[in-house]
Amino acid sequence: MVGAILNKFYRPSKIKKNGDVKDVLVVALPMLLSMSFDTFMTFIDRLFLSKLGPAEMNASLGAGAVQLALTMFFTGAISYTTAMVAQRLGAKRHGECAKVFMQALYVSLLCVPLLYLTIPVGHWLFTMENLSADQLEYQKTYFNILMFGGIINLVRNVAPCFFSGIGETKIVMQAAFVGMLVNVVCNFVLIFGLGPVPALGVAGAAYGTLVGNFVSTAVLFAKFFGKSCHARFNTRASFAFSWPLTRELLQKGIPSGVEMFLNMSAFQSLILMFHALGPEAATASSVMFNWDMVAYVPLMGLEIASTSLVGRYVGAKSGAAANRSTYSGLKLGWGYSLLIGVLFIFLPGVLTDIFRPDVASASAEALAIFDSARPMSIFMLRFATIYIFVEVLLVIYAGALRGAGDTLWVMFAGAIMNWCVAIAMYVAAYVLQLPAQYAWIAIVAVYGTAPVIFWLRWKGGKWRRHVLDN
Repeated sequence: MVGAILNKFYRPSKIKKNGDVKDVLVVALPMLLSMSFDTFMTFIDRLFLSKLGPAEMNASLGAGAVQLALTMFFTGAISYTTAMVAQRLGAKRHGECAKVFMQALYVSLLCVPLLYLTIPVGHWLFTMENLSADQLEYQKTYFNILMFGGIINLVRNVAPCFFSGIGETKIVMQAAFVGMLVNVVCNFVLIFGLGPVPALGVAGAAYGTLVGNFVSTAVLFAKFFGKSCHARFNTRASFAFSWPLTRELLQKGIPSGVEMFLNMSAFQSLILMFHALGPEAATASSVMFNWDMVAYVPLMGLEIASTSLVGRYVGAKSGAAANRSTYSGLKLGWGYSLLIGVLFIFLPGVLTDIFRPDVASASAEALAIFDSARPMSIFMLRFATIYIFVEVLLVIYAGALRGAGDTLWVMFAGAIMNWCVAIAMYVAAYVLQLPAQYAWIAIVAVYGTAPVIFWLRWKGGKWRRHVLDN
């Protein structure tokens, strides 16, 4: 069914205007679905763990956020591969596309030892959260497994960048789908146990994630070195190291990496502060952030599509098409967010109760914590409707500016925005000592002003210095 829809849209020769909705959808739909599969994979992890109790679910959120924050610098820097590949495709320098991919792969492998050195930082952060003894133990277990498997996550980040850059995002979607299926099966077996396989709980969720990521990575590498890709990009002859390409990747990618690290660190500080408010606030925020992930992560598919298309049109010297693709992305993003917003407004109780602990396996204390957190979670979900519409503006304009090469400005603007949000949370919850749900209002209020800055930057047109507009 998905393939039929994609084939209907994927007819480049029939596109009347580069950058229209159909053009964006060709790249964005597979990436949106791909990100949705990744989101579903993480969502199922936490859903399964919630049946064991709030401590297990909260631990997976807390540990996962710290792991992402510590990994984000490396993955963010490497992610500029998308723009580099797209720019060369637009300039018809096909021979360099695969070479860019290989340089990114080499950089990712060199980052692995550095990633391992950050593990003690994660443990130190956990001690600052004032966690219960059981959640702290679960959190360290989940975190350690994901971090030691970091080589899989770093390499997994490279291959989708290449395929997004050349606009062949269907393979990224297919790989993510296969990885999701493997992950769900592995998680169920490893978390709860089956036959001779013991129940590993939180550790099983982490191992299942790594296995799913490994499988999806293998699918993408098989495609990259396959016959069709080799015929077009000479992929099997792209192993030579290129310092000029590596230098460009580092120069343009490091600002993106710093930006994503600072952004994710700010997000982690939000989780840390919510968890430090007590188990009820931790559980309510975990439920809310789990559903926010469902709303937000697929939008990252649109962000990647925006980066890819703008990079391609900048390479082709077509500023008008780059501008058109950005507005087309906004239309698609708001359509998706409207559907999510309806669920958040009218079904927050149903969405919250999905994470209710299993009566047969959870303790009476765990059930009591969830019941206390439920009204707070419902309030947060309803108010998050504003948040998800604001996110569309942010991801589209940030992706477009990156694709145009304006990565340094995006780094500073994104970091300042996210840390202002974290400061707002601290002031509301710890200085004014407001309840957690009102701290969430402060977060949304500050976050809602940021996309205006990104819109003004795009409208100002400084990104056009890379373009001789047609």
